Amino acid sequence: MISYLEGRLKSIYIDRITLLVGGIGYELLIPAYVMNEIKRTATIDGGLGLHVSFHQTERQPKPVLIGFRSGLDKEFFELFISVEDIGPIAAVRALGRPVREIARFIEEKDIKALRQLKGIGERKAEKIVATLKGKVAKYALMPDIELPAAAPDDFRKEVEGVMVTQLGHKAYEARKMIDDALKRNPAISSSEELFEEVYRGQKT
Repeated sequence: MISYLEGRLKSIYIDRITLLVGGIGYELLIPAYVMNEIKRTATIDGGLGLHVSFHQTERQPKPVLIGFRSGLDKEFFELFISVEDIGPIAAVRALGRPVREIARFIEEKDIKALRQLKGIGERKAEKIVATLKGKVAKYALMPDIELPAAAPDDFRKEVEGVMVTQLGHKAYEARKMIDDALKRNPAISSSEELFEEVYRGQKT
């Protein structure tokens, strides 16, 4: 099982990349919205780390690796493929828009918007809503937030500020959620890591 890869970006194709890790080139499928971010922020031969959703079955013996910049996007993807008739390859094609938007479509039961996703017709859109409604609200909120770069000693304040001013938490509630996240993972060293851990702890 492969859950995370960090190495050097060797090649970029339409829907996949090659990541060189320890002299081995890994081919990863990349959803379109993630690919846009990689093209914007990464460079060939530059460093790149990706959260990986790994799939291999009897019907699909060749391993399939799907890459994400955020662990939360990977979590959403793995919820998305829990919907009947949506496998990993179909899900990669469907995720042409950011997770936050698709999660909002689901929570708002917006069948029309879901049908705009590649390969998603009326019946599949209805199945997505029936299966995931009520389970993806946090994904609709979180990726909307762009955390500013912060020095190690004030990333906690940055996250608390975002939670209070942009997500509507009370200050004491945000502080408790942050305290709990840091107890679960004392090795957190950035705003992004802390923000993800805070909301991972709220997953039901």
